[in-house]
Amino acid sequence: MADKTTTRTYETPPTDRPISDAEAARAAGLAANEHIKIASGYLRGTLADGLLKHATGAISEDDGQLVKFHGMYLQDDRDIRAERTKKKLEKAYSFMIRLRIAGGVVTPKQWLALDEIATTYAGGALRATTRQTFQYHGVIKSNLKRTMAAIDATLLDTIAACGDVNRNVMAATNPAQTGAHKAAYELAKDISDSLLPKTSAWREIWLDGERVVGGEDVAEVEPVYGKTYLPRKFKTVVAVPPSNEVDIFAHDLGFIAILDRRGKVTGWNVTVGGGMGMTHGETDTFPRTADVMCFVKPEDALKAAEAVMTVQRDWGNRKVRKNARLKYTIERYGLAAFRAEVEKRVGKPLADPKPFTFTGNGDRYGWTEGDDGRHHLTLYVASGRIKDYPDGGPQLLTGLRRIAEIHQGDFRLTGNQNVIIANVPAEKRAEIEALVDQHGMMKGASALRRNSMACVALPTCGLALAESERYLPSLMDELEASLASHGLQDDEITIRMTGCPNGCARPFIAEIGLVGRGPERYHLYLGAAFDGSRLGKLYAEDVTAAEIKTHLDPLFAAYARNKQAGERFGDYLIRDGYVTRTINGPDFHDATGALKSAA
Repeated sequence: MADKTTTRTYETPPTDRPISDAEAARAAGLAANEHIKIASGYLRGTLADGLLKHATGAISEDDGQLVKFHGMYLQDDRDIRAERTKKKLEKAYSFMIRLRIAGGVVTPKQWLALDEIATTYAGGALRATTRQTFQYHGVIKSNLKRTMAAIDATLLDTIAACGDVNRNVMAATNPAQTGAHKAAYELAKDISDSLLPKTSAWREIWLDGERVVGGEDVAEVEPVYGKTYLPRKFKTVVAVPPSNEVDIFAHDLGFIAILDRRGKVTGWNVTVGGGMGMTHGETDTFPRTADVMCFVKPEDALKAAEAVMTVQRDWGNRKVRKNARLKYTIERYGLAAFRAEVEKRVGKPLADPKPFTFTGNGDRYGWTEGDDGRHHLTLYVASGRIKDYPDGGPQLLTGLRRIAEIHQGDFRLTGNQNVIIANVPAEKRAEIEALVDQHGMMKGASALRRNSMACVALPTCGLALAESERYLPSLMDELEASLASHGLQDDEITIRMTGCPNGCARPFIAEIGLVGRGPERYHLYLGAAFDGSRLGKLYAEDVTAAEIKTHLDPLFAAYARNKQAGERFGDYLIRDGYVTRTINGPDFHDATGALKSAA
């Protein structure tokens, strides 16, 4: 979206850092989290002492904020919360731990180690996330240090997987498929390493490392972040057209590969200001798709990444946390002013964006062959939950373990929660296929199911208002039957569900988006673009679980009758007047609701 300076008045950008090295003396009026960060001693807080308090499975409230920077969230099992309250017992606390894996690539040896951690400490399941990494659920406090030490032994970590920092950097999958994919993966790794917090707190607390002497000088400890890190979380992705499987427009910062006729990367279009989260009923919060800001040459990409992040560090809203993401910074100051400051920090003018085309944001299932002759198999994983399913379901945990034991390539996670068995030599393909078949890992999934995502939600996520991962499979059964009745069973339609408006499964850019409002109640959003470049609109409020199919079935029927050749479901709903097209940002809340009946 172009900068809207012709129709809006923007605030004057700040001339210096609103948060300097004297943060503690200027903290009045800042959000509570800013005070916690200032007092934390570079993310240490009282975590080390809290781990020794065996009378509780929890940690202090302030440490609950700081531990996010270490890659974990304190949660409890909400299914048994009421029962434990009646018995006057503490909540069933545990921790979700998320790994930092730039580009989602792990070796077979790492896979086996991560599998063992899951079966030992995390209930026997690995979960591939929508941010191209793994997370564990149900790790109790007494096992935290053992789990973190085991992760460290794999040469992986959880640093900055959560918190107000640059989080896990995503990259176009199959990095070895072409030279462009390899370049995307290398850029993702470089950004991840460059923008990683430098504090030694992680190793001190979890691995009993020595504290670095003289570690109170902000210039030494955190030369990029400072004491207060970023105003909010910051998410970076790298895409290779025509596939937008990383959902580049849903993130704070993105790099789109621009290729020459031979497929070589000549540079990167830089996107800024995307983000999914909002708060129900508060129109000053909204999801936003990123603007395509500029083009940078390969040698300037890392400088541009740091410049974008540090402008957000200095310009972001540290007083109102719900408006602290980069998307709100750009809405306040305008894209032109933001770009000018980025250019100032890069040290040169940046070129205008180059043309590019995306065709979709889903994964390519089945086998593909890279330009080096190696093969890659993409497996569908329902909501990213890698486990052995009962009643004849796929034995994903066991099957992938058997594959890891003989695999000579690597594994790659996708932003759509799926797994790629990558870099398979031609002579090993049959052996891999036999294991996949033996463990039922390629059982058919409908076109709708292949384009679905769900967040974890209940019972562990503290923000969840409604079910998501546990409910989506049964909803898929209903909607697959509806689509088949209209001859649409092979149509690719994106559908995503979340238990709250935080948007972890990116529902606002799905053609069908369902966002939890309360127990078995959802807002229904329609009209997003199949390639992830346009937000949907609110079509129906507080839809009960039983009413979802009732709302969608007539729309499927109308789409089957009236769609044009090659027309996507979201585009059709706009063309035929069921919802209006979302431009961006605050427009998400304009002209909402069904414009006409599907009857």
